Amino acid sequence: MPVAYPSGDQRRPPLPHVVVPAVGALLALAGAVLTAGLTAAMLPLADPAHRPSVAQAGLAVTATLYAVGLLRLPGRSRLSVPERLRRAVDVVGLGTSLVFASWVLLPPGAVPPPARTAAVAGALGLAVLTVAALADRRRRPGAALCRVGAAATLSGLVALVLLLAYRAPEWASLAVPPPMLAGAFVTAVGARRVLTGDPPRAGGRAAAWPRVTAPAGIAALAAGHHLWAVGEFSAPAVALGLAVIPPMVLKELLAAADHRRRAERLAAREARLRDLLGDVDERDRTVHRLLDTDQLTGLAGRRELLRELGRRAGSPTGALLVVDLHGHAVADDGPGPAIGDDVLVEVARRLRAGCGPRDLVARLVGDEFAVLTDVGPVLAYALGTRLLAALTEPYPLPVGAARLQVSIGLAETAGGDPEDVFRQADLARRRAVQLGRDRVEWYDAYLEEQLVRRLDLERELPGAVARGELDLVYQPVLALSDRLPVGVEALLRWRSPVLGTVLPAELLPVAEDLDLVGEVGRWVLDRACRQLADWSGGGRELWLSVNVTPRELAAPDFVPRTATALAAHGVSPERLVVEVAESRVGAELPTVVARLAGLRSLGVRTALDDFRAEHASLAQLRRLPIDLLKVGPDLVGPAGDPQRLLIDVVVSLGGRLGLEVVVEGLESDVQVAGARRSGCRYGQGFALAGPATAERVEAWFAESRSVSR
Repeated sequence: MPVAYPSGDQRRPPLPHVVVPAVGALLALAGAVLTAGLTAAMLPLADPAHRPSVAQAGLAVTATLYAVGLLRLPGRSRLSVPERLRRAVDVVGLGTSLVFASWVLLPPGAVPPPARTAAVAGALGLAVLTVAALADRRRRPGAALCRVGAAATLSGLVALVLLLAYRAPEWASLAVPPPMLAGAFVTAVGARRVLTGDPPRAGGRAAAWPRVTAPAGIAALAAGHHLWAVGEFSAPAVALGLAVIPPMVLKELLAAADHRRRAERLAAREARLRDLLGDVDERDRTVHRLLDTDQLTGLAGRRELLRELGRRAGSPTGALLVVDLHGHAVADDGPGPAIGDDVLVEVARRLRAGCGPRDLVARLVGDEFAVLTDVGPVLAYALGTRLLAALTEPYPLPVGAARLQVSIGLAETAGGDPEDVFRQADLARRRAVQLGRDRVEWYDAYLEEQLVRRLDLERELPGAVARGELDLVYQPVLALSDRLPVGVEALLRWRSPVLGTVLPAELLPVAEDLDLVGEVGRWVLDRACRQLADWSGGGRELWLSVNVTPRELAAPDFVPRTATALAAHGVSPERLVVEVAESRVGAELPTVVARLAGLRSLGVRTALDDFRAEHASLAQLRRLPIDLLKVGPDLVGPAGDPQRLLIDVVVSLGGRLGLEVVVEGLESDVQVAGARRSGCRYGQGFALAGPATAERVEAWFAESRSVSR
């Protein structure tokens, strides 16, 4: 997006996690729900003698499809051997109690084989699904809901098989649809959660009491109902009831073993702590040592650093260096859990190696370190540059290497309060970060004023466009032959009621950091096109230029947005000039070439600002689709100046490429004469006309006869 800024101003401008489930899992779950529904729907159409077979076949196919779908759901983790054992004991315990309950709750007498098979298989399947759903209800809530839905659907089908096996009356089948419909709905909800990422629920581990108490409760309730309804137990029922006890005993043994191991670990830690601390006095000394020393690197901590700063407060020389690392998080993401710590340990080693024996090296917090030295300012700065070179060297990793950026701030310690010295060094560090990192910066009072000013800018700039605080001024571009205006350059100003007039040199870097460049750029382009339309309507055939950065040009919609702004105000495209600074093109050259070509296809003219006339610049000039070339006044010095040779080359090359050369920044009549003598057609600068508001430029135009390019 176009943003106007003065010529020569150069500034340089930071997922949702989506889980894509296996398509096969979702298709299998959908098939299971569909099969269950078709089974229930087909029964009234089937011959009564074949209905049990249809129900059993539907149950088998539905259970198979559910098993395939649930096993293929994404996010399933590999369980450890102890966890598998505990999960198996939970399934056996709950399954045995459900088999016992189904056995004693069936009607007395001979049990039809389909009923026996459905009851046993249904009880075991329900146990597996319930245990798995409880285990994953926080980590994978969507998968847990799918298992609950499967349990409800299969329970309905099992009930249907039992009713048909015992030839129950027709009205009894009304109890089957509710669990099947609920199961289908819950399965759909769970599949939707899986499809949208299945975010885990907040909270700790799932409660263990349902898995512990459910088997005993189910068996007790089933046994009580059987005693009340029948009055005695058959031998198979007694055997099944007794089979509920071993899994419960085994679970208690496993829990006791876990508690014993936990107690042993706590006892071992307590013993190590007692050995470490010793008696009370030794414990106090150890605690202070732990507080004053970084346990990972062995360096001094912040408290020890401030204490040493206080002890050296009377020294006539000394400096504090605050070191900030950038990019350490990349190393933390490397293979293995200790990679980040290894990098920090290596940083500490390099700091110690680069410092003298009397220097104190400390780790402050995270990726911040500090060095306290007693040498003078010159040697302290030299120490900072040595440490910068050492810390920016690659850090070898098991796979590849990590590279860090480093920002170092320095402050003198002579006669300063420890906290003030630390604050000053930290402000210098922040300044080093703002200026691009990999540098060493000293603290001074002006630096603090700049940082305060920066905070004020960051606070006031949001909403400046909506409050109507932005403004444009215009600097005419004149034909050097007759000094008549041929165009203007739009320059941005922020008229802040709190901060006064803010120039682009301050405004644009803050706008880039706050991601407001797009908003400001749209305002500038709209206002510039509106003003150009007003001037064109008055019969003045002038062109108007706005400045953009390579990052703005890189936006995919930059060219269409420019076309929309021109059409909205009825401006001829050839009256708009888009400028980009040559020094800022750099690695963005291919994108810049493409965007400039797109602008020229609309009819918009393009300009290359701040052309340096170096060998590399001359070499790439042929690649850029531009119409105007803007150079500085240093190329049009007096006769005999070696720079005059360069302007002759630039003008000659521009003529062969069809470019018009504009000399900007003209501050004296001597420079104006030199530019005209060099063959440049256009000039811009205070020697010709300074920036002014649209009204004052309008009055200035009225005094001169406008000419068309």
